[in-house]
Amino acid sequence: MSNELTNITEQESLYPNLSDLGIEEIALAINEEDRKVALAVQNELKSIANLIQQVVEKMKLGGRLFYIGAGTSGRLGILDASECPPTYGVPHDLVVGIIAGGDTAIRKAVEFAEDNMEQAFRDLQAFDVNPGDFVVGISASGKTPYVLGGLIACEKAGIMTGCICCNRDSEIGKNTSFPVEIIVGPEIITGSTRMKAGTAQKMVLNMITSTTMIRLGKVEGSKMVNMQLSNNKLIDRGTRMVMEKTQLEYEAAKKLLLEKGTVKSALDSYKK
Repeated sequence: MSNELTNITEQESLYPNLSDLGIEEIALAINEEDRKVALAVQNELKSIANLIQQVVEKMKLGGRLFYIGAGTSGRLGILDASECPPTYGVPHDLVVGIIAGGDTAIRKAVEFAEDNMEQAFRDLQAFDVNPGDFVVGISASGKTPYVLGGLIACEKAGIMTGCICCNRDSEIGKNTSFPVEIIVGPEIITGSTRMKAGTAQKMVLNMITSTTMIRLGKVEGSKMVNMQLSNNKLIDRGTRMVMEKTQLEYEAAKKLLLEKGTVKSALDSYKK
């Protein structure tokens, strides 16, 4: 099978006359393509669940989760990692996002950073990555050298890995223990993988950390009982959670919450 056939993310758009369409027509076309993403993710739920199971097991033993990626994929990993501490009250080094080119690349593309096969593992070693951790490579194409090299080096070092790609039988998928390949089809703007591929990656990343944190007890029922009280909206939300469980009045619940720092701590204290 030729590379042209297997590299779906680079195939021609299904909308060759996109530039001739009106604004509403373009928006409709994008929306029509976006509707395909959730179904593509659904098709891979088993492989996603298999990956998450490994992450949960590693974290229960004190391990960490690392994301490595370049460009949009790297930024999505950083976004997911950065939202874990405020949402679940976990340490900032529990989930770590690493992007090719370093922090500068979060806002500005760093030329050829993604082409270095050795750099990802060096970046991981700066965090003392070890076999107790789990590393996920994120790459729409499934062949980004930075990600591929990092995963190969991790596997050789006995570090378990997974990936999120958008091409079937990708090079990265073949070099990781738990591949997730979401086939969303050609992008509406040819090759612009920040669109459907990026949306699919974001959906899977949400599943990985959200499910992991639920299984680690960071959520009770459907409530974020360990969230950081970093603004008035979250303090109000937490206060109402405490009220619901304790029957305290608003001000008393708020006082208890602010004294204890989290909803969970407040509820544990009240039960005693």
